Amino acid sequence: MKNKGIVFFLIILAVVIVVVVALDYNASKPDQQPANPYAYNIDPFSRIDTVLIHYKESRNLAISFSEPTGISFRGDELFVVGDQKLQIIEPTGKLMNEVSFDQKPTCVYASTENIFVGFKKSVAILSRDGAKITEWNSFSDSTVITSIAEKSGIVFVADAGKRMIRKFALDGKSLGIIEGKSGNDQIHGFIIPSPYFDLAFNADGELWVVNPGKHSLENYTVEGALRTWWQASSIKVEGFSGCCNPAHFAFLPDGSFVTSEKGMVRIKTYKPSGEFSGVVAAPSKFAENSEAPDLAVDNQGNIYALDLNKKMLRLFVKK
Repeated sequence: MKNKGIVFFLIILAVVIVVVVALDYNASKPDQQPANPYAYNIDPFSRIDTVLIHYKESRNLAISFSEPTGISFRGDELFVVGDQKLQIIEPTGKLMNEVSFDQKPTCVYASTENIFVGFKKSVAILSRDGAKITEWNSFSDSTVITSIAEKSGIVFVADAGKRMIRKFALDGKSLGIIEGKSGNDQIHGFIIPSPYFDLAFNADGELWVVNPGKHSLENYTVEGALRTWWQASSIKVEGFSGCCNPAHFAFLPDGSFVTSEKGMVRIKTYKPSGEFSGVVAAPSKFAENSEAPDLAVDNQGNIYALDLNKKMLRLFVKK
């Protein structure tokens, strides 16, 4: 009789445990979870007042890339890289030339005489007709090349993996590095949580570099001394948010900045002083969870955005 009571008790206990486990499992499903009281709703910040939008989308150019990665503009030609190739395209969309590689490019920069194509750990230099001149392979195992620019025979290579800018002569000779450090306590080198690290020269020949972890753009001498910077940390339209933004930038002919952001994708303009100017493309222009588009500007100040998700070039012109 005593054994029957124990068995009966154990059966009831087992049933109770099964019920508790089942209830806990159902409650843990995403659609059964209570709302997170600490969740931050960014929807209000993704809605942009139309008064602030100073550009309109003029047209789209389809490109034959599965994974486009970078864009540059020089003269009257667009230079687009992705997959394992470079394409030289007229603004009308006509393909002028195509060059194949044995690896995937990460970025491209066209100068007056040459085309610089960056790969994860190397740089190829091509003539403007696409013929290969040379390739530099003397980089670190942890190197991640994300941007290239050239000025007066000096090539500047942004290395996000090593958090530095490498300088080279056109013959490949190393001319040193820029680490983004200064005696000023507010500057602690380049803070790069993810592989977004852009640089460019403005029309006055000034080198500007994104310090993405600080949401700032910094101006350096060719020798690497910090001259000035501006910073805009805010989820509001006039600032940059997230772990590291802006992801890409370019210059308008008057020296104004054009920036693109990842996370909440936005393309915006800032005055040469760093003051917010307006919006080129609001988040509603991009699919949810889109990547930040790379940017290029033509001689008339029209903005080309390389949409990495829609696989197209999108042209924005001033209203």
